[in-house]
Amino acid sequence: MSSARQELLRFLAQKSFRLGNFTLSSGGSSDYYVDCDARGAQLTGQVFLENIETRNWHPQAIGGLTLGADPIVVAVSVISGSIHGFLVRKAEKQHGTGQKIEGFREKGARVVIVDDVCTTGASTIQALEAARQFGFEVVGAMCLVEREEASGRQAVARAAAPAEFISIFTAQDVRTEHLAGRDL
Repeated sequence: MSSARQELLRFLAQKSFRLGNFTLSSGGSSDYYVDCDARGAQLTGQVFLENIETRNWHPQAIGGLTLGADPIVVAVSVISGSIHGFLVRKAEKQHGTGQKIEGFREKGARVVIVDDVCTTGASTIQALEAARQFGFEVVGAMCLVEREEASGRQAVARAAAPAEFISIFTAQDVRTEHLAGRDL
């Protein structure tokens, strides 16, 4: 595990992981929630970029469904200095140019779709579909934390194919690190 990845896992477990009762965007419920701040965003950008480079995806841009993808898109774009960012709206704007994709817009461009958390995969799948409908070539899909619930991984992997879908961490990774940190 890279030092940035290990630091990000520790950060998520110690500073971002909360136990309680939470309602998810999918409508389901969970006994934990993960949230980040500026240092978490910096580490997330670095770890996502390392994974993109390791896989030789060579994207021109990175994007995903707003709001979960927003900090990841910005962090990777800023840290890379060369990968553009775009955001996918949940619905086309009803004013202005009526675009569903904002930011980088070059048909045929190689892109990576990102999301913060994957539960059912619905947000990631919506972004994948919008990116392909626009005319992007999706070369990969990534999420920060895979909840390992509701067959989300399988749904996203099917939607992403032939591109690969990876998660940086599973919920169990973060929970285990969180519990280990509390024992210290």
